[in-house]
Parts: sequence; C-alpha cells; structure tokens
Amino acid sequence: MKKMKIAVTGASGHIGNVLCRELKKLGHEVNALLFEDPDDLDNIGVNTVKGDLLDPVSLENLCKDAEIVFHLAAKISITNKNKNEVFRINVEGTKNLMAACLKQHIGKFIHFSSIHALDPFPLDEELNENRPYVRDITMAYEQSKLESEKLVLEAVKNGLNAVILNPTAIIGPYDFKPSFLGQAIMKMYNNSLPMLVPGGYNWVDVRDVVNGAISAMENGQSGERYILSGHYVGLKELSLMIGKLLDKKTPGFSGPTWLAYLGIPFINLYAHLRKENPLYTSESLKIINNSNRNISHAKATQELGYTARPFEITIKDTFEWYKEVGMVR
Repeated sequence: MKKMKIAVTGASGHIGNVLCRELKKLGHEVNALLFEDPDDLDNIGVNTVKGDLLDPVSLENLCKDAEIVFHLAAKISITNKNKNEVFRINVEGTKNLMAACLKQHIGKFIHFSSIHALDPFPLDEELNENRPYVRDITMAYEQSKLESEKLVLEAVKNGLNAVILNPTAIIGPYDFKPSFLGQAIMKMYNNSLPMLVPGGYNWVDVRDVVNGAISAMENGQSGERYILSGHYVGLKELSLMIGKLLDKKTPGFSGPTWLAYLGIPFINLYAHLRKENPLYTSESLKIINNSNRNISHAKATQELGYTARPFEITIKDTFEWYKEVGMVR
C-alpha cells in the first residue's frame, strides 16, 4: 500500500484514535479533526486541525491534499435528549464533510455508520447487508445514522467514491474516555451493577474494526455497505466471563426487563448525581432485547479480508489495558 495523506474525523473517539495509531504505523500522514486537544493522541504524530463538522472552513482545511477521508465523528446518544444536536452533527455534519470532499476531489470517503441503521427483525434470520433500513425507530441516534447513510449513497450517485461500514457494539483497548460500552463492562468488573437484564449485543473488537476499515481503503467498493460484526454474547454471560477470566466477583443476577423499566427514573437520577451516563434507558433496553443474534460479516470477510478474533481475547486485552492506564485495579 502506498503512503498517503489521510483525513480522520472523530479522531479522539475509541475507533478514531486506534485508527490513527494504525495509519501512522503504516507510514501514512494523518490529519485529525479535533474540537479540543485530547491526551490520547499525544505523541503519535498526527496533524491536528481545529474545528468541527458544522464549520465548513475547517473541513476544507482537513481535506486539503488528502486522498482518503475516514468519517467517524458523531454525536452518540442512548436517550432522545438533544435530538436537534444529534441531527445537526450526524446528518448536517456528514453533508458538510461530503461537500468538502467533492470540492477537494478526495479519492475515497469511508463512512462509519452503525448496525442500528438496519432493521434487526426478523430476529431469527441472518442480518446481512441486504437487510432494509430500520423501520420502528425510537432513538434519534438511529434515525440520524440512517439519514446520514442515505446521504452518502446519494452522494455516490453524484460522483463521490464512498464506502459504508456498519460495526456492531465496539469494545477493546485504547478506550480513553471511556465509551458508554467501556463504562458498562467496567461496572461489571467492579460488581457495581444492581442487576443485569435479559438480552445482549453482538460485540466486536475495535482493532478488528480498524483492520476492516484500513482494508476498505483499497478493497471497499463504492456504494457498498460492509457489516463489521463479532460475537453475540448475552449480558449475564459477559459478566460471568469477565469474572472467570479475571478472577473477579461480577454480577450474575438477571432480573426481568420490566423491573429495569420501573427503575429507570432512579437509575437516571443516580447517574445524573454522579455525572455519568445511565446504563439502562428505555431506548437501550429496547436495543438489548431486540438485538439480532446472527449478524453476518461474510461480505466483509470475502471482500475486505475481515476477521473477528475470539471474544475471550478481546476481554483479556481490554482489561489488561484498563489496568495499565489505571482505569481499574
């Protein structure tokens, strides 16, 4: 692979900072769009461009002379608060960035969407790239990712060479903030959850997602979507796995979902007082209960050479990194 100048939005996020590290290891020059200076990108040699998705001038500066643009920046929300902000950043921001890419004649635009843009139903059938968009939308975030995907596909018709990636629930090392999912598994590790609920997610290692994204630079086909999935693991199973692998006492009680719904006002209040994101919201409980257990990455494997490492390795490596940086003991 030839050395290129590559632009990355969302560079300070979990996927973004891992992507920047890997691109630098491969010898590429990286422009990173940053709203503020994050510690996690110190000393890895990226060029920082101050700005955001709602500032067209900063986006043109980001894309100047770049051959590839990775678009990861997004406003993530598991509630329906700040709907307008979610749409402005995720939809209008994507439109602004693509306009800059077309103006700068970018070679390829790689757009990070979400598995939540696709309909999980029917739950007993394989979910692949042919699945239609989600219909029963309850979250502004889901709607915004769906709308931004549609914008990307429309831009392809207008000449943008664009690839869409749909990862599932991402965990793994280098989760500096930490992410919402990182917070959840640390609470399991610390045995600080009052109860678990039925259901689970398809979890994927951030390093596998980044490998798939880097392959998409050369191998991803314009106008195509690629699901980057991993392994379905229920919340109770995950908690017990963390306990077994790391020799910790972790939550094992799984209560009924209706009980979690009743507790949402108290969970929200507790999280607000501690300035944390609530683990359970009515929206997140719906996702947990309606998560498809058979999300296929066969297309990504065939066209991108994508693989998903064993889930136990992801858990071990993640908590080794958390311990190394002092996030857990």
